[in-house]
Amino acid sequence: MTAALFGQGGGLGDGVELPADLHGRISFLSAGGEKAEAARDRLAAAHGDAAPDQAAVIVALGGDGFMLETQHRYLGANRPVYGMNCGSVGFLMNDFAEGDLPARLARAQAATLHPLRMRAVDQDGGHREALAINEVSLLRETRQAAKIRILVDGKERLPELICDGILVSTPAGSTAYNLSAAGPIVPLGANLLPMTPISAFRPRRWRGALLPSEAVVVFEILEAEKRPVAAVADNVEVRNIRSVEIREDRSLAMTMLFDPDHGLSERIIAEQFTV
Repeated sequence: MTAALFGQGGGLGDGVELPADLHGRISFLSAGGEKAEAARDRLAAAHGDAAPDQAAVIVALGGDGFMLETQHRYLGANRPVYGMNCGSVGFLMNDFAEGDLPARLARAQAATLHPLRMRAVDQDGGHREALAINEVSLLRETRQAAKIRILVDGKERLPELICDGILVSTPAGSTAYNLSAAGPIVPLGANLLPMTPISAFRPRRWRGALLPSEAVVVFEILEAEKRPVAAVADNVEVRNIRSVEIREDRSLAMTMLFDPDHGLSERIIAEQFTV
């Protein structure tokens, strides 16, 4: 017998099934802090501790950064991840509580998300690929403002943006760097990708765009040697780039589990009313 978890958000209608008996089928991962390590030891003793590649579900103990690290590490392994907050912000995490964990997992709602794939070309012609769960951001490397040409699906949309940088985020990442750069928060099921400038100087009134999730974005760096720019996909940085292509990779999916009253879709909606 299995417990069905009904998807919400990026994978609306997608389901995740967990075994009815989870003893020895949970992998407990710790961010390494004192609180997380102690919690991992207690939970592993109570429920058994499976290797991640043998587990039915992974429980990540830490903060949002550790959730992103865990998702990157096991992306493509088809392992749902349930986070419990042992860090600070914890937007992607559930409240920490040790009691009745199997029942919480059985009731959890699943949010299925897709990462962004970044393909960067540097000034020497080298190619680098990386995946982003939150966002791909371009940032100036020196005191000189960046100059960036923007193409969407092969069509020039902005011949020159003078700025500190620009980013494209996933819906889940729209509440992170994108929000701090005054970008819009996007509900999970909207199938939209926010594109948000960072400290734009020209055109001064341009505040970004909302793109369909299937859009292919290309940023070309103008005056690249004089005005060097770095591209960052979550925690992977490529410096001195000439161009970057960004698209959603629908061939890869990640599943995060949330308590029913704290689902990710609800958190994203509630964040829009936070003052």
